Amino acid sequence: MNHTKVRAKKALGQHFLTDQGIAQRIVEALRFHDSDQNDIRDRPGGEISMPVLEVGPGMGVLTQYLLQREDIDLKLVEIDSESVEYLLEHFSGMQGRLLQADFLRLPLEKYFPGQFCIIGNFPYNISSQIFFKILDYRESIPQVVCMIQKEVAERIAEKPGSKTYGILSVLLQAWYDIEYLFTVGPGAFAPPPKVQSAVIRLRRNSRKELGCDEVLFKTIVKTSFGQRRKTLRNSLRSLVQDPALLANPVFDLRPERLGVEDFIRLTNSVSSK
Repeated sequence: MNHTKVRAKKALGQHFLTDQGIAQRIVEALRFHDSDQNDIRDRPGGEISMPVLEVGPGMGVLTQYLLQREDIDLKLVEIDSESVEYLLEHFSGMQGRLLQADFLRLPLEKYFPGQFCIIGNFPYNISSQIFFKILDYRESIPQVVCMIQKEVAERIAEKPGSKTYGILSVLLQAWYDIEYLFTVGPGAFAPPPKVQSAVIRLRRNSRKELGCDEVLFKTIVKTSFGQRRKTLRNSLRSLVQDPALLANPVFDLRPERLGVEDFIRLTNSVSSK
């Protein structure tokens, strides 16, 4: 594939994957959920095709393998006009599949009335915003396979107790099971990024609701990690109506010690006063 056609734009966080083996592994990691089982099953022979949205296809290194899969009904969203031109020129059947738009502003329900999966090499400068949008559409998105900065991938997949565990870890783990699949070195890209990359898979868990005030839950998670060196007593004092509640030993902890269930309990204790 000719990689001279599209210039990587720093402002868009573009680093084009050039390693075909890695591209195939990423596409193979998208495996569909058998609705009757908790395990992952590949759909046989394309009897059912799952709508899939590729975010930021660039020059189509993943696209070429996604198009080969009969179990996928592919759409693509790309903000860069030069990449759009390249994809239209080099791939047949792009009309109607390819949306020239900003994923962060795209009304996904307009293009996907039902369930759909997401795959992509996410631009590293907006990966967190992409995940927040995925959370907004979590009832429609059963699975995400993506390549992101290794540091962010570790943070998202991390368990409580680690220094890298943070806001995205809690918010995503509340709704998704997260697997860190593999690490990708800078040499797999043009131009090479200054950081390591990693591929992760998110699969929607069985949680239907948090069992607490979701807006308050988000506020508590964001506020506590916003001052992560402080104990919860200090960081959340302004949110706690009843000062007696602050005597609870949980407020002696720092936020990284709490898992999703702990934050749910904490939210309920704060909102019940």
